[in-house]
Amino acid sequence: MNTFLAVLAEHQDTMAQLASCQQKIEHAARLMQTSLQAGGKILLCGNGGSAADCQHLAAELVVRYEKHRPALAALALTTDTSILTAHSNDFGFRTVFSRQVEALGQAGDVLCAISTSGNSENIIAAAQAAQHKGLTVIVLTGGSGGELAALATVSVNVPSTVTARIQEAHILIGHWWCQYLEQQTEEHA
Repeated sequence: MNTFLAVLAEHQDTMAQLASCQQKIEHAARLMQTSLQAGGKILLCGNGGSAADCQHLAAELVVRYEKHRPALAALALTTDTSILTAHSNDFGFRTVFSRQVEALGQAGDVLCAISTSGNSENIIAAAQAAQHKGLTVIVLTGGSGGELAALATVSVNVPSTVTARIQEAHILIGHWWCQYLEQQTEEHA
């Protein structure tokens, strides 16, 4: 079993390596800003811990991150239990997010697709549906990015293969996006 200090060192190493992703992280933030300024919205999807991150980030954007400012249009596709259960029961789990992208996504919106492996079938299907409808696809993943990276307008692949470290990096990136978008909203208010 790893000691806490060993896990902390692994975490710190992963966070330090995120510097190699800076340009992609910032590019993704600008794409989200452009969409929001044009009246678009950010749709987020992921499974498990990534689903929780979707809800977390959508709340930060709609309500606030650090400052009181106008609400930003964001929606976690992971939260409507009636849609999730009805669709999964009637059609299966593979298309649970792509169906929502079909219903709610509009050209000019952004889909933020989160998958630590980049190989989650339902997240890949959502990215494909988003491409078909003209959405910008921003991917948060890890390692090589899996199949999902090839579907992205911008793919931020955290340089790790450890799920926990990837998820920790995803929330750091997401928080920075929230800070950036909040600052841009204040400057253009």
